[in-house]
Amino acid sequence: MRAHLAVIDMQNVFANPQSLWFTPGFADIVAPVHKLVAAFQDVTFTRFVAPEEPIGAWRLYYERWPFALQPPDAELYQLAGGFQGSTVDETTFGKWGPALAKRVGDVDVLVLAGVATDCCVLSTALAAADAGMVTWIVADACAGMNDEAHERALDIARGYSPHIEVKTLDEVLTCCA
Repeated sequence: MRAHLAVIDMQNVFANPQSLWFTPGFADIVAPVHKLVAAFQDVTFTRFVAPEEPIGAWRLYYERWPFALQPPDAELYQLAGGFQGSTVDETTFGKWGPALAKRVGDVDVLVLAGVATDCCVLSTALAAADAGMVTWIVADACAGMNDEAHERALDIARGYSPHIEVKTLDEVLTCCA
């Protein structure tokens, strides 16, 4: 099976406990995500970055979170957890778009890991599935804003089967490594 791993938004802004966007389970998924990265030949890291000039609802969003209106090279937007590699930057929650689609190509499955399950991971999975991509979310290599939000997002994703499947790290490593 040909698969591409997209590691969603493993960035300082979500890893740092002092950040307003801290994801409490971030540290717990660093090791599982490293295992996935080591097992896959094709890996893309995504980064959520602020737009130069927010428009529409994004104006309201950045009025609420003004600290995040920083350029893409700001420290808060850099990859955390010792991750490095090829990146796709998007100013949206969902990372599925022309840049990631080009990187993924015509593989059999897009595998997702990262943060936050209940925001950027789920948004990416839904957009990829709508585009016709079979998408797997690795439950134990994702973290949500809290455990309840993580589980709710996984339950929502399960409702999109067979377009989206929720898998364990072991299932993905057995299948795709």
